[in-house]
Amino acid sequence: MISTAELSPRTLSDEEFVLFQRLVKRLSGIALGPQKKPLLICRLGPRLRALGLRSFGEYYRRVTAAGGEGELVHMLDCICTNETHFFRERGQFELLEREILPAWRESAGHGAPLARSRRPLRAWSAACSTGEEPYSIAMTLLDSLPSPDRGDAAGQAPPWAGDAPLGAPGISILATDLSVRALDQARRAVWPIERASEIPEGRLRAYMLRGTGASGGLMKARPELRRLITFWRFNLLDAAPRRFGLFDLIFCRNVLIYFDAATRASIVARLIASLAPSGYLFLGHAEGLHGTDHRVRCVAPSVYRLQPPGGLEGSRNTSSSEHAPCLRTSE
Repeated sequence: MISTAELSPRTLSDEEFVLFQRLVKRLSGIALGPQKKPLLICRLGPRLRALGLRSFGEYYRRVTAAGGEGELVHMLDCICTNETHFFRERGQFELLEREILPAWRESAGHGAPLARSRRPLRAWSAACSTGEEPYSIAMTLLDSLPSPDRGDAAGQAPPWAGDAPLGAPGISILATDLSVRALDQARRAVWPIERASEIPEGRLRAYMLRGTGASGGLMKARPELRRLITFWRFNLLDAAPRRFGLFDLIFCRNVLIYFDAATRASIVARLIASLAPSGYLFLGHAEGLHGTDHRVRCVAPSVYRLQPPGGLEGSRNTSSSEHAPCLRTSE
């Protein structure tokens, strides 16, 4: 009988590591530097034990063999980092709530997103992990956009969502990630109650349900929040999801740091091409565009706005933070 200890591979040769580096880079764009070798051992070790494999070489042959596509998904799930929380980098949400959305509302008759053929306002959380980011976006939009049924009051859960009544904008949020495991959790919209501390108290009461009985210690997003969001597995290396149209807001935060410079540039180019006119791209505070793409203008640290044709902007569409200092990261 084979003991569990005998099925606990602890060595990954340099040659095997190079094979996994190339495979992960080709499939996901993620660049695993030499310092990530112990991490790879830690992340993939449980899969090897679950499959009864004795070496990383065996596992590599398993995932690259014919019929190994399903295990490749498991492998990428293990490698992906799903660290996130509600209202992460809160300053960006304050910018959205206090400046961007009010400016759009004031400019509704001047080509702003809220006036475009009364289509839904579209947001894309491009690396949504376990869902905290898209649900944070949903709460912010619901609190900030007008609804005739609530007298345009903020800070309350509105009675409408999705397709809007006449005079009120709808909200459509696409949330994508490479990890199937993370997306499954995001769709369930259930988190430990300890995460409640990350959500402002008014929004916590308005949008979250506290579990009881067998669900004690958990909280769940209310239906009016969940129905705004479409979850979809998507690889940032692929062409942008044009089936969903252009987006007024794109959040792709704290994920570009895992790619090399060339891959980052190609991903950013596709993200910018997916912005609607006057749309905004939100990156992580450790990320920046280095001023190399003149199609967008930095309006706040790691926040970029798509320039209108010719680079001219009307004064009604200019937020006060367009002259804020912007972070630049080194290679």
